[in-house]
Amino acid sequence: MQPVSRPTTWHPEPVDVALTTVDDAVRVLAGNRIAALTGAGISTDSGIPDYRGPGSPPRNPMTYQQFIGDEDFRRHYWARNHVGWRHMHRTEPNAGHHALADLEERGLLSGTITQNVDLLHQEAGSRNVIDLHGRYDRVICLSCSLVVPRAALAERLDALNPGFAESVGAVGDIEIAPDADAVISATAHFRPAACDSCGGVLKPEIVYFGENVPRDRVDAAYSMVDDADALLVAGSSLTVMSGLRFVKRAARDGKPVVIVNRGATRGDVYAMVKVDDGTSTVLPELAKRLPAPAATPR
Repeated sequence: MQPVSRPTTWHPEPVDVALTTVDDAVRVLAGNRIAALTGAGISTDSGIPDYRGPGSPPRNPMTYQQFIGDEDFRRHYWARNHVGWRHMHRTEPNAGHHALADLEERGLLSGTITQNVDLLHQEAGSRNVIDLHGRYDRVICLSCSLVVPRAALAERLDALNPGFAESVGAVGDIEIAPDADAVISATAHFRPAACDSCGGVLKPEIVYFGENVPRDRVDAAYSMVDDADALLVAGSSLTVMSGLRFVKRAARDGKPVVIVNRGATRGDVYAMVKVDDGTSTVLPELAKRLPAPAATPR
């Protein structure tokens, strides 16, 4: 099992990468079967803020240990999530998501590993997606492992807390964090719901900071990288090992790594190409310019 806890010693420092343009990225990726790794930066243009991008405010997301160990933390989380998840449900994929779906449709992209929980890749039409950190639309019981739709839980939370969501203001007026967490403070009176089946603690089916990514999910992601000829990283600072390990795997095996991200990333030292720009700009350009794969001779 691989920990997802955030490192506290890494600080962004520029790393000189010789190749830095979209032209470079096209040359390196052309003719290769590509796997993609995406982070919060690909969804910022859909209205979901990231954690570490330039201009992002400091954020201290709840850890797994806090969630399971403190009832007050759980109440606080569920109150914020009860408001925030509605915003996630209303977001739409942007040009970057659609570009990756197009690359997959044309046979250039074998699949996408995403650190996001927003399901925007699937909404854009991507079929082969590994939701590394889970997905916001499902909830799991920590005692009996029952999984229920988040929408069904919302109905129960509305019944337990009539008028709560409306009392904190309109969704458009509330700051939303990348994990469907709304930034609100008055949560002491909120009543969370227990598992309908066993009365156990419910948790979003999302990998929290400090929690382990399920082994089968990690193995599937490694297999996707191993089966590809190149790795395209889009919108991730690669601060946590959860994503960086796949970059290191590709580099270890001599596969070109192309990173598209605003600002420095922890993986720049492994990159053959680093394009310091937004994914909504660069990915559609790559999709437009990368040639179709050569036909397999019969």
